[in-house]
Amino acid sequence: MPIDATQPYDDNNIFARILRGELPSKTVFEDEFALAFHDINPQAPLHILVIPKGAYVSWDDFSARASDAEIAGFIRAVGIVARDQGLVAPGYRLLANTGLDSHQEVPHLHVHVFAGRKLGPLLAP
Repeated sequence: MPIDATQPYDDNNIFARILRGELPSKTVFEDEFALAFHDINPQAPLHILVIPKGAYVSWDDFSARASDAEIAGFIRAVGIVARDQGLVAPGYRLLANTGLDSHQEVPHLHVHVFAGRKLGPLLAP
């Protein structure tokens, strides 16, 4: 179910639990700012989620409250994941949903990295 991106951060959301080590993940990258792991319900042959380690509900929340170091570190992490996975030459798609209309399902900022096939148009008609 989509979430309201203006709601307070929920410390029990699935990504917070992954960050605390309470739930497993198939990690592909981790540093002080971000964690990246394979999505458990992939929507493309390669589907990786990149999340900041801080408690941010959405891109809006993150861009308003995160430090410059957190913002730079998170964006760099997304680029590192794409390069490390060999996605630059064939191409990849990034997606970050914010709020109800975009169908954001987890109230923790996350960027989807999709790749592994031609992805087609950005939005379905």
